[in-house]
Amino acid sequence: MEEVVAEDLCTGTTLRRVAAMLDQVPPETDVMPRGWHVALFAPDPAQHALRPDGYAGPGVTLPDTDLPRLMFGGRRTQFLGDIPVGRTLVRRSRLLSATPKTGRSGRMMIATVRHEIAVDGPAVLTEEQDFVLLEAGRAAPAPAEAASPSAGGVPFVADEAMLLRFCALTFNTHRIHYDHLYATCVEGYPALVVNGGLTTLMLTELFRARAAREPVALTTRNLRPLFCGRVNTLHARASDPNTGDPWLVWAEDDAGAPALEAQIA
Repeated sequence: MEEVVAEDLCTGTTLRRVAAMLDQVPPETDVMPRGWHVALFAPDPAQHALRPDGYAGPGVTLPDTDLPRLMFGGRRTQFLGDIPVGRTLVRRSRLLSATPKTGRSGRMMIATVRHEIAVDGPAVLTEEQDFVLLEAGRAAPAPAEAASPSAGGVPFVADEAMLLRFCALTFNTHRIHYDHLYATCVEGYPALVVNGGLTTLMLTELFRARAAREPVALTTRNLRPLFCGRVNTLHARASDPNTGDPWLVWAEDDAGAPALEAQIA
C-alpha cells in the first residue's frame, strides 16, 4: 500500500507544552520522554478534507466508507531508541489493513495504520494504530454491570481545559473531544470524550513514576470511553521479576469499569 512520508521537528517548546498540560516541571533532557511522541506529526489536511466528525486522519487516507463514527481501538508501540530534541524526524506511514466486520453495534470496519519514526536513517519508534469505523447511532456504552471502583487507584479527572490543550498539542479536530453539542446530540455520548491518547499518556506517566525507568514497548486496548469531568482512576501493577512479564496499567471509569488496558515492558 502507498507510503506517506512526513517530517517534523522535536523542540523544547513541545516538551514544555506537554509538561504544562501534565502539570509537571519541564524536563531537563536532550531527548523527548518516551510516550510524548503523540505531540509530533500532527495531521494537517486542508479544512475541506476533514471528516464530518471533524477527524483529520492518522496521517494516511482511511478507507472511503459510509461509516460516520470513528473510535480509537488501541496501539502497539516499540521504542527502539530516543527522539533527540532539536532534530528533524522522518515518519513513514501506511495503511496495513481495512477489514469490514459486523458486531453488536452493526456494520463496522477496523483499519490498522503503521508508523515508523526515524532520525538520520535508523528507526527510533514503530507504532501500529487500530481505528474502528462505525455506523451512526447511539454511541454511549451500556452501564457497567456489577462494577465498583478499585482500591489504590490514582484519580484522573480530565476537564475541558485539559482536553483542549491535548487537542491543541496534537492538532486533533475530532469533535467528540471539544464540541459538547456534537458529542451529546449527534453521537449520543453523555459528555465530551477523553482522548484515548491522553489516557495512554497518563498511564505511561504513572508507569514511569512507579518503575523509575523509560518504557521499551507499549500495547494498549481501548474498551470503553472515559468522559470529561468525571473521576476516573489509573492503576499500575508491577511486573513479576521472576517471570519478566510486562507491567499492567489500566484506567477505570467513574463506575469502576475498565476503559483502557495496557501492557508496558
